Amino acid sequence: MATAKTVNRLSDKLTKINESYTVNRYDNGFMIEAGGRNKKSDYVTAKILCNTLDEVLALVKEAGEMDLDV
Repeated sequence: MATAKTVNRLSDKLTKINESYTVNRYDNGFMIEAGGRNKKSDYVTAKILCNTLDEVLALVKEAGEMDLDV
């Protein structure tokens, strides 16, 4: 059985980020969804689950510091 790699940062999946991203709130946590480009310059969408608001804020801060895909 394959094991999934834990992704905690947007930069684990994206090298450039689109101008907008979405934060979803659920009963048991949050999910941030952001599109952009990966290392191969392919368009991809990163979806990262967060247990706390502090984790969400760290990802939003990281998103603000990433290069934009314009």
